[in-house]
Amino acid sequence: MAAHFGRRLYKGAATTAVAAVAVAALSASEAPGVTAGDDGRQAAAGASSAPDTPAGAGDTATGDTQYYTDLPPLKSPEPATGTGTGTGSGTSAVGGPAEAGIPATVLDAYKKAESELRTAKPGCNLPWQLLAAIGRVESGQARGGQVDAQGTTLTPILGPVLNGSGFAHISDTDHGVYDGDSTYDRAVGPMQFIPSTWAWAGRDGNGDGKKDPNNIYDAALATAHYLCRNGWDLSDQADLNSAILSYNHSQEYLNTVLSWLEYYRKGTHSVPDGTGQLPSHSSGGGTPGTHPGTSPTVPWQPTAPTTGPGKSGTPGTPAEPGKPSTPSKPGKPGGGSPTEPPTKPPTPPTKPPTPTDTVDHLKDADAGTGELTARAGDTFARKIGARAETKAGKAVAKVRIRFVINGDTDAAFAGGEKAATVVTDASGLAVAPALQAGEKTGSFTVRALLVGRTVSAVDYRATVTARAADKLVRTGDTPLLCTPGGTFADQVEVKATYKGAVADRVAATATLVTSAEDGTENDKGPYFKGDDDKPVRTLKDLTTDGKGLIKLPKLYADDTTGTFLLRITTTGGATLTVELKVAADGTAEPSPDPSGSPSTSPSPSGSPSASPSTGS
Repeated sequence: MAAHFGRRLYKGAATTAVAAVAVAALSASEAPGVTAGDDGRQAAAGASSAPDTPAGAGDTATGDTQYYTDLPPLKSPEPATGTGTGTGSGTSAVGGPAEAGIPATVLDAYKKAESELRTAKPGCNLPWQLLAAIGRVESGQARGGQVDAQGTTLTPILGPVLNGSGFAHISDTDHGVYDGDSTYDRAVGPMQFIPSTWAWAGRDGNGDGKKDPNNIYDAALATAHYLCRNGWDLSDQADLNSAILSYNHSQEYLNTVLSWLEYYRKGTHSVPDGTGQLPSHSSGGGTPGTHPGTSPTVPWQPTAPTTGPGKSGTPGTPAEPGKPSTPSKPGKPGGGSPTEPPTKPPTPPTKPPTPTDTVDHLKDADAGTGELTARAGDTFARKIGARAETKAGKAVAKVRIRFVINGDTDAAFAGGEKAATVVTDASGLAVAPALQAGEKTGSFTVRALLVGRTVSAVDYRATVTARAADKLVRTGDTPLLCTPGGTFADQVEVKATYKGAVADRVAATATLVTSAEDGTENDKGPYFKGDDDKPVRTLKDLTTDGKGLIKLPKLYADDTTGTFLLRITTTGGATLTVELKVAADGTAEPSPDPSGSPSTSPSPSGSPSASPSTGS
């Protein structure tokens, strides 16, 4: 955020000194190494990591907005007795310290998110207590559990308007869909996501087909995935610090979350929804996540008179506390001098524009190079790059560009993420991490967006094509011979390659064809057996294995003698025709080749002989 107003911890309370000691201890022992780049990501090749530049507010989950600063008691909660343990799962329904109570639905959402991440990203080692710690400082566990049976907050939880007055300046990115403000963005929901982050990080945690930041199940799952990106292992302190700082880029925020994480790990208990303890102190002096319809005891910040939708007028200068306002000096009697005009308040200094403020547009760094294409499972050869420029076309360095994958695709950036944020280098260029094609074929879009300000996005069209092979060979050279009504001794096995490399998981078809010139299915001669033992002369839905191999089922012969052809084709155009011979004595007459020399077996490559089919 643009500025933090300091932590207001237990003012006037007996615990002030104790809390200060706790913060100091945490600051000394848990000082993080802040990562540069995007949301704590490592910057991609070709991008500047800008180590001396702190992360922008628009580049965190929350926009670095306000949060609760109340610390847990120094005395850890005692393990509860009765049903539940008070430690470990922390699900005891019996009484305990009010600070350790978590509303039942909210607690369930945290644990379900942990369970899903244990399967989706087991290397992350996400504890549900971390979600609880963040939920505590962001919204007081959804305002003490003010949620309905589906986990949706009874009223929206909105952060302050991010108009640059005391907080970050983030222009509207969602047209007011999530936060109801079409001029500026606001953090939304029990986990306080800003709309631009929710657009790519949002998840459907309760299976209702929607991604709602106001639903604790959706928000908790989104937070879990957000904290588990970049290959972070949250059992490692450095990775844990980086993940928390990517949520709100503040050392004091990190200390507060870590203190609640440790507290919740010692024991918690479930309380009924709507009865959770509400925090009372915040980083900005107000109440985080206050709904516009409520009137908090302490406002977020001084509110200026409104002069239009989303516009603020200039507030007057209040009198100094304890002193009366000074009246205007009256004119001199007798008309000697006119009344002196009131003193004009000094004009506040103009804040210099940030690099982000100077960006007029983004442009494709490789415009004209054509569409991005890759085979399923491969890495796209071309990396996506976007350049930030001023209106005059001058490059803008040290701004953040977020690349987001949109569309029905399982393609992802390196690391399995659907979004990546990169800092522009001295030439204004940001290069996205390598794009990895999934197994789903078809087209999708990668969109480049400027973080922290709305300018026209740049879209890149990408297409994933099916896995393919350009060559097929038999793995053996034994002649394929059979007597009428018998079974071929050897099964046909082929190997597929693409540009010399193994072609795995490539679709293929095998057909017993009429002749070398006629690729229609033969109605006599060798055949495969179907499930009902009836003859089958075309096999579809074949796929090469991890070594590029396909081993066909056993072949059988009917009573027709002669030379027959088995043709195997793959996606990508690879074709192999294998010769099969059926003779009464188990042998076959040699088939002449173009040179006139006899040939009693197919060539090692499996190519057909020049003799026509005699399957009649």
